[in-house]
Amino acid sequence: MIATICRKAHFNAAHRLHNPNWSKEKNVEVFGKCNSPSFHGHNFDLEVRIRGEVDPNTGFVMDLAELGILIKNEIEERFDHKNLNEDCPEFKDLLPTTEYFVKVIYDILKPKLAKGQLLHITLHETSKNSAEYGDW
Repeated sequence: MIATICRKAHFNAAHRLHNPNWSKEKNVEVFGKCNSPSFHGHNFDLEVRIRGEVDPNTGFVMDLAELGILIKNEIEERFDHKNLNEDCPEFKDLLPTTEYFVKVIYDILKPKLAKGQLLHITLHETSKNSAEYGDW
């Protein structure tokens, strides 16, 4: 039997959208207030979905408590209350957009899963804006 589980998490982080190859005017034109040199923050809501075979001995795709610990250790502790541009090496040469951020999270978590498990990440930047990335 194949099933999908979901674990949610929440963290806060700041960022600035700025392309160093563009002029100040072009950055403001494209990124607007998200280009503020003072940065701005978001209350991110994260959804981690894992799809896989249900273990007949446990009835689990994966123990949700273990998934919660994995998310806390690998994502929340790494990004919570951080400036993505300045504190996180993952964004040294990468714009910290939600689209890239969701892929960064996927790349951190995917190697930690059991073989054959599929991963799908949804990252909500605001109540209106989100990005998704994953195996399906």
